[in-house]
Amino acid sequence: MSSRAYRTRPRKRSTDTRDRITAAVHELLAEGAFHEATVEEVAERAGVSRATVYQHFGSRIELIDGVCDIMNAHPALVEIRRVIGLPDAKEALTKMLANCVRVWSDERRVMAELYGVVAIDTGAKAFVERQRRDRRHECDRMVESLAHTGALRQGMSRARALATLLVLTSFETYSELREAGLSDRRLTAFLQDAAARELL
Repeated sequence: MSSRAYRTRPRKRSTDTRDRITAAVHELLAEGAFHEATVEEVAERAGVSRATVYQHFGSRIELIDGVCDIMNAHPALVEIRRVIGLPDAKEALTKMLANCVRVWSDERRVMAELYGVVAIDTGAKAFVERQRRDRRHECDRMVESLAHTGALRQGMSRARALATLLVLTSFETYSELREAGLSDRRLTAFLQDAAARELL
C-alpha cells in the first residue's frame, strides 16, 4: 500500500463520519426533536460516540451550520445558481421560482423548526441569517440579469425589484401560501405569475 493511499483513507472516514452526524441532526430537525435532543442522542442517531461529535462539531451552532451545508448542496439550489446565468432572463426567473418552491417543499419541516425557534436558539438564528444572505445574493444576481438583458419592467428600480423577489422567494411566503391551501404546483404558478406581472 502506498503512503498516499494510507493518508487519504482516514480523511475519507472523517468525512463520512461528519456526514453521518450532520444527517442525524437533519433527521432530528425534520422530526421536531433536535432542540430537546442531547449530544448523546445525536451521537446515537449517527452511530458514533459523544466524543466523536465534539471532535467534528464544537457546538450546537456548528451542528446546525452543518445542516446549512447539506441544504446548499440541494439539487434545486444548485439549479437556481445555474439558471440565473441563462441568457433568457425571463426563463431564468421562471425556473428560479420553481426551484425555490422545490427547496422549500423538500425542507419544509426542517425550515419550520429552525424558523420557529430563531428568537431563542442562537444556532437557528445563525442558520436563518446565513440562508437569507445566500438567498439575497442569488436574488441580486437575478435582478442584475433582468436589468442587463432589458427584461425588467420600465420604471422598476433595482431596489424594488430585489424587494419583490425577496418576498416571492421567502420561506415565509411559501408557508403562508401552503397554509392558504395552495399545492406546490399552484403555488409555483402563482409566484411565477406574480413575478411576471410585477417585474417584467
